[in-house]
Amino acid sequence: MAGDLVVGFDGTPGARAAAAEAPRLAKPLDARVVFGFAYWTNPAGGDAGDMLTTLRELGEAHIAEAKQLAEDAGVPSRGELVNDRPSTGLVQIADDVDAHMIVVGSYGEKPLKGALVGSTAHKLLHLSERPVLVVRA
Repeated sequence: MAGDLVVGFDGTPGARAAAAEAPRLAKPLDARVVFGFAYWTNPAGGDAGDMLTTLRELGEAHIAEAKQLAEDAGVPSRGELVNDRPSTGLVQIADDVDAHMIVVGSYGEKPLKGALVGSTAHKLLHLSERPVLVVRA
């Protein structure tokens, strides 16, 4: 089996587009799709524990949805949740599974806005040593 494809999935239209594209890419590579959800909150808040629990539960629901999409396409998949910012979390997951590439969705923001605001896709292009495929919603 070739290296896995790590797909960032947060339930947004861009993530759904990436999740739809990943099985098409995975089949000829005989690769598995690993759906990643990274969640992070500022630990200084008093309700941080509750917030992390809620974010983890949200991530588990998103991962279950994404895995069903891959299963429907006949591609093996699994999910990974990591308590980190999305860009660094997806890089961590990709490193952990020795991924072939990272696939993420995009809202289609202009490059300057992505650079200034700091979109996950833009950050991944700078952080990842692996190829990054950005799928537009």
